[in-house]
Amino acid sequence: MKFFFVFVTFFLSLATAKDITPSLTFKAIGLVSDFVIDKNRLYVATDIGTVDIFDLHTQKIIQQIILPPVTTAMDDLVPARVLSVDRYNNKTLIVSIGRDAFRNVWIYKSNSLQQIVDERAKLTIKEARFVDDEHLIYATFGSEIILHDTKENYQLYKTHISQSTLGDIALNHDKTKMIFSDESGEIKLIDIQSSTVEQTYASENVDNVYHVAYSNGIIITAGQDRRVGVYQKGKKAYHIKSDFLVYCVGISPSGKTAVYSSGEENHLQLFNTKTKRKSHRLVGHKAIINQIKFINEKELFSADRSQEVLYWRLP
Repeated sequence: MKFFFVFVTFFLSLATAKDITPSLTFKAIGLVSDFVIDKNRLYVATDIGTVDIFDLHTQKIIQQIILPPVTTAMDDLVPARVLSVDRYNNKTLIVSIGRDAFRNVWIYKSNSLQQIVDERAKLTIKEARFVDDEHLIYATFGSEIILHDTKENYQLYKTHISQSTLGDIALNHDKTKMIFSDESGEIKLIDIQSSTVEQTYASENVDNVYHVAYSNGIIITAGQDRRVGVYQKGKKAYHIKSDFLVYCVGISPSGKTAVYSSGEENHLQLFNTKTKRKSHRLVGHKAIINQIKFINEKELFSADRSQEVLYWRLP
């Protein structure tokens, strides 16, 4: 009887699942590397030295943050490729590639661009995020994390977390904890104020973790080993097997709904983190997906290695 009930439930979930197409498409002027949503604005980082700012209602670019071009070793001027973008309290945080592939970090506020880190510091920052008004957290390709005090222009710490190359980072809602992944497949929970590794999770991935998502204590991972890892406090970790490399994942604010890039056709597959049950597919991407961000339980944005950011509304 129990088996019959499980079978019927599974069958009904498949019967109600459907393919969903994007409700809106936002087209940036360059290839998208990162994006963030703040209030009714979409901030899109591109490979041609801009952050394109869209009005979510009109889907039009209403402003651009333009970074200075980079002087190459041959004295040519090229656009500064933007790697990451973040928003906090009306400020925009930007990481761009400078000369010799070292990084520049900028804060844009009140139509003014201020440089926080110069390429001469020779840092290889992959991502930067706001912690609060005066503190930034950097994660480098060499798996170092740096807490930077912008008021004093000082590194409060610089800690080497892993011997493996950085995969991705994700912060919790109140910006006190950080999830850190690397090419070993391990997942670490880090206290941001102290840089202490509070927990190393038994790995559900056996190879490079490309991307992580973190919300309401639930961690989702995207792996080169074609696995989607799921870690929940007080419960046994598990993974979902995919038929292709998993490049990107996302999770809703409650942690109930998660999504991962699935297959060579670059679909997005939704699933329930509690039941492990797959539901709808999001169909419309044309390239490898690199960012997925929920804004509530029923709405999310995603981007791929093209000029497009797609908006989805779930049933």
